[in-house]
Amino acid sequence: MRRTWALRRILPLVVAPLLAGALAVGAEEPEPTVTPIRYEISFEGRDHREARVRLQVDDVGPGPVALRMSRTSPGRYALHEFAKNVYDVRITDGEGRPVTVERPDPHQWTVIGHGGAIRVEYTLYADRADGTYSQVDRSHAHLNAPATFMFARDLMERPVELRVRVPRGSDWVVATQLASTDDPTLFRAPDGHYFMDSPLEIADLDIREWEVQTEHGPQTIRVAMHHLGTEAELDLYARHAEAITHELAAVFGGWPDFEFDRYTFLASYVPWASGDGMEHRNSTVLTSNGSLGLSMTGLLGTLAHEFVHAWSIERIRPASLEPFDFEAANMSRELWFGEGFTSYLDDVALVRAGVIDTDEFVRRMGGLAATITEAPGRRFFSPVEMSMQAPFVDAATSVDPTNRGNTFLSYYTWGAGIGLALDLELRSRFEGLTLDHLMQEMWRRHGVVERPYEVDDVEAALAAVTGDAAFARSFFDAYVRGREAPDFAALLATVGVEWALRDDAPLYLGGAGLRFTDRGAEVATNTTAGDPLYEAGVDRGDRLLRLDGAPLTSSDALEGALAGRAPGDEVPLVIESRGEERTVRVILRRRPQWVTQPIDDAPAEAVSRRDAWVAPRAGR
Repeated sequence: MRRTWALRRILPLVVAPLLAGALAVGAEEPEPTVTPIRYEISFEGRDHREARVRLQVDDVGPGPVALRMSRTSPGRYALHEFAKNVYDVRITDGEGRPVTVERPDPHQWTVIGHGGAIRVEYTLYADRADGTYSQVDRSHAHLNAPATFMFARDLMERPVELRVRVPRGSDWVVATQLASTDDPTLFRAPDGHYFMDSPLEIADLDIREWEVQTEHGPQTIRVAMHHLGTEAELDLYARHAEAITHELAAVFGGWPDFEFDRYTFLASYVPWASGDGMEHRNSTVLTSNGSLGLSMTGLLGTLAHEFVHAWSIERIRPASLEPFDFEAANMSRELWFGEGFTSYLDDVALVRAGVIDTDEFVRRMGGLAATITEAPGRRFFSPVEMSMQAPFVDAATSVDPTNRGNTFLSYYTWGAGIGLALDLELRSRFEGLTLDHLMQEMWRRHGVVERPYEVDDVEAALAAVTGDAAFARSFFDAYVRGREAPDFAALLATVGVEWALRDDAPLYLGGAGLRFTDRGAEVATNTTAGDPLYEAGVDRGDRLLRLDGAPLTSSDALEGALAGRAPGDEVPLVIESRGEERTVRVILRRRPQWVTQPIDDAPAEAVSRRDAWVAPRAGR
């Protein structure tokens, strides 16, 4: 999620062939004229989740050189203290002589008296395979650059070389967006920013690839996968992935110009991985402990989401993330668009590519509408303001409890709902217009030329597409800068979909988790504003003892205590709260359950809109 560099194409680049021992993701480059920063990584300690990293910095001035481990990672917005997994650090000058090393903070090694050359070695402990961290074991090396490599703070504009020492006797090959060379173990980056944005998957990989014809010439998209599935399952996955990529190119009206003419999905689907997806300039990381056989649709959904980012965020880039800061949390006001609209478009891509059917797509849209409509967090923050919460919630952890269930609605979810609402509004209000046209306008204005955007720029693009600046302003004031929920029932009706609350849903006390024991039901999670327990003054840690005299020792006991009652009934509830037993009054209500289904006798115009909504666009 973060372009911080401009690739310098001094000479034309051509696609390099697949090299023995390495998956060439780019092209041969001329030798750099500036002394590169040189890295080497090896895996002698892989049995114990360790890698050994070596760093060579030459031709630097006489002043101190600040070497750092990143505190953040491209695509993440919160802090991640990667220095905690670095140890056995050895720093010398170019001749191996001792130098003075100062530690101004836990993340930095300031090298003094180096004589113009620095040599560094350290051990990295790595045991989490996801989009943020690294993992090294006997099966693979999954490397996220900021979690793996130190960088020289003031030398980020220098080119970079990386040599990968594959373990002897292994079948490991290297997949990466870094440029390949004639040496199958050596890779290059034009500068430190691109290097830090370049993950690697090193394993016995299965490869599938396809060529796409673009306005920039032929480009290759490939899947490099570490997995335990079958060849047939991988073939099916790749066919779906190819269809998804073409459908998304149709949404944006053209392909990105992938540097080195190649884009790689770096997939690791093994039981010891953690679920995640993380986009990068010319690649994306896909990890899961699910399998191709059991989790195909979900895995493809993540692939679709991350590939949207090849346009939105990587090239249609928020100004707030330009440049990306490797030393502090990165806050953005535009994530409702960059992440949220992406979360809508990934489902659009799945249905248009035939991965899911129309009924499943409609069901997902109804669930999205329900989440937004019911969310209590809309009282406190707009989608723009929710985006600014990312440093607190984006794979971030908190020791002290928070009240996020009542104050936060994910910018992924809320933004996806805004995308859904705007798509349906455009289809029903403006003849021939869809959300695709807005994305294409943003691509022309900000993606092709890579001109960073702000919230007002998205509104301006909408005004240009519709020719109605007043509509664009009112929509943004209500749903982007404001905190309103769109009228999803009316909007979904325009495409022949019913969306309504069930009037026969069961009664409940609220959505908080309950742990039943012979002493009653402990409230295990925060209660939600508007729920019966919340309104009665009950919250996490309290224990529900008796409802109208009935002991609450099991879920069946609670169900029995609610039997025969009606919405609006006020019932006495005895609770224990922080050592005090007291009685509160609970007003019962139905559990909110929504019906989402195509309307059988919908008007022909609505059915036509629904068909057009989900129809393939790629023309393949």
